[in-house]
Amino acid sequence: MSTPKRLLLTAASLLALLLLWQFAALWAQSRLLPGPPEVFEAMARATRTGVLPESIAITLARVAASFLIAMTLGSAIGIVLGRSVALNELFGPWVVVLLNLPALVVIILCYVWFGLTEVAAITAVAVNKIPNVAVTMREGAVALSRDLDEMAQVYRLPRLRALRHVTLPQLVPFFAASARSGLALTWKIVLVVELLGRSNGVGFELQTAFQLFDVAGILAYALAFTAVVQVIEIGLLQPWERRANRWRR
Repeated sequence: MSTPKRLLLTAASLLALLLLWQFAALWAQSRLLPGPPEVFEAMARATRTGVLPESIAITLARVAASFLIAMTLGSAIGIVLGRSVALNELFGPWVVVLLNLPALVVIILCYVWFGLTEVAAITAVAVNKIPNVAVTMREGAVALSRDLDEMAQVYRLPRLRALRHVTLPQLVPFFAASARSGLALTWKIVLVVELLGRSNGVGFELQTAFQLFDVAGILAYALAFTAVVQVIEIGLLQPWERRANRWRR
């Protein structure tokens, strides 16, 4: 399907969703289910006061920090485990335990151990994401082509050149999968972290709106932040993934 047709189909789908939402709001006639006009008005009001853009910027900074830490440490751990059978047998169960540990438990423990601080918040998010990245990258390391490794050895490529031109290109699809799923998971956990223990950010504003039973405010912040994350996904991650996978064509 061509790009214009795909964009047209996406626009039509979103318009249908808005119409369905408006119909449901009119049918419910309740302040607990505001329609799109009320939500967009709440969004505009928060934007005019500056609270919405400031909260989004704060939350995005936390997302970026925890995402970078998780991708760096998780990728390193996954590659090491995938390349070493002994280390995988020894430390693989640790990854499984962390993978199945509820995110809420990790957040609470970080706040108890480190206090209601920025370090605790970012650590909690990163720890929740690292096992997911490690598992994906471990599978990528296991799937590395032995033929290409042998070719690099035959041609006596320096270790850094072999890493750049032979190993890393094979890991790009796995890294991209980790990044795309990681972004979606990270920003959701950041909101929970902010709701439980921070005094600013989108999660904090959602908590405030919840206490006031302000559903329009809740939806306004949720939709605004979701739109920003979607722009990052479409504008940065997807083009990077296509460019990184160009060598396979």
